[in-house]
Amino acid sequence: MARREYRVGVLGATGAVGTSILEVLGSRDFPAAEIVPFASERSAGKSIEVGDSLLKCRVPSPESIQGIEILISSAGGSVSAEWAPKFVEAGAVVIDNTSYWRMYDEVPLVVAGVNSEAAEHHRGIIANPNCTTMVMMMALAPIHRAAGLERLILSSYQAVSGTGQRAIEELRAQSAAILAGEEVAAPDVYPHQIAFNVLPQVESFKDGDDYTTEERKVMAESRKILGLDEQVGISATCARVPVVSGHSESLNIQTTEDLSPDDCRQLLAAAEGITVSDSPAEGIYPMAIDAAGIDEVLVGRIRRDPGHERCLNLWLVGDNLRKGAATNAVQVAELLAENGWLGNRA
Repeated sequence: MARREYRVGVLGATGAVGTSILEVLGSRDFPAAEIVPFASERSAGKSIEVGDSLLKCRVPSPESIQGIEILISSAGGSVSAEWAPKFVEAGAVVIDNTSYWRMYDEVPLVVAGVNSEAAEHHRGIIANPNCTTMVMMMALAPIHRAAGLERLILSSYQAVSGTGQRAIEELRAQSAAILAGEEVAAPDVYPHQIAFNVLPQVESFKDGDDYTTEERKVMAESRKILGLDEQVGISATCARVPVVSGHSESLNIQTTEDLSPDDCRQLLAAAEGITVSDSPAEGIYPMAIDAAGIDEVLVGRIRRDPGHERCLNLWLVGDNLRKGAATNAVQVAELLAENGWLGNRA
């Protein structure tokens, strides 16, 4: 029996995440009868190479969105706020990569392999978590299921590709100028020079809040995905580092039940989507350059916190454009297709 194929749209197809979504759709052999890239007016008619095909970008309109069954959206919050409901009304299920829909009670926030079942209960829109949250969930969820979670402290070291193509270009231009002994142009994307620097700020500070919007996202999304109440303490500090791809994260995890470092290694080695790389004395531990371009999250430096008997320290790295965004979105689309959840409107 021939497998069912779907008409798939990608909104924001020319952006960094959109380009990765198109690559992942091809590499995972998603059952797409047709892939339709959508972009802004300035990219209308632009050809995008997807596998062996050249696809022309379309501008979303009431006419052009008809017949799309699955839309994977990564075009910014304001665009998603406007167009996601229109695609749903036209018959599509929208898997959204922006922050706009994540904290709506009726919108499932799904990490494939962590809370896959939540995707069944959609009302037409499913949200993809923040890339920092996503990378962390792959390691945190198995630990929480096995030993419970009392407290989490996260420190992240985030690649510039999380901001977009202009940030990558700014890092490269600044680095080239410094290495050539030339004057560095004033920063445009970030508030300070990013090359050869670390910025203890990812996104913005709202009035009266000492935490950035990124840090607030990570804390709130973690609670929603794992169903954690306020008794579980969560604290996050997010920094931007001069790396192109790959978010690195340090986790300090206090569990309800004791979990030894060896048991934790075995637990994570058996978990879906994780590769344990943990022999630090031999120089074997996760690094951003190793995670770039792959879907697995790398975990290492697993050790006991000497200040608490039920507390572990971990270091993990994941490609923020792959599992952190594009791969998870496509995996959610696979869940919908494989389980017959496309027609659901809970």
